[in-house]
Amino acid sequence: MQLHFGVNEISEIDWGFFLPIIIPFFLVTLLLIMIALIDLYRHRSTRQNVFLWTLLIIFFNTIGPILYFVIGRRDVNEHAIRNK
Repeated sequence: MQLHFGVNEISEIDWGFFLPIIIPFFLVTLLLIMIALIDLYRHRSTRQNVFLWTLLIIFFNTIGPILYFVIGRRDVNEHAIRNK
């Protein structure tokens, strides 16, 4: 199996070999995006910067949802209580 391909040789790649590796990563990424967006819009009244988080989740496919779950899920009320 050749590991380095030129631009002209892309049509010769055996995609059947790579699909079982690529498809699970693609599905996990889509699942992360969907769960993050659903959570964001269900709790949009208590979240800050909803539009910014939406863009981050969509355009930074894998890292965007992870950042949302780590940083963005803090409620506005929870944040206000901590700062008192």
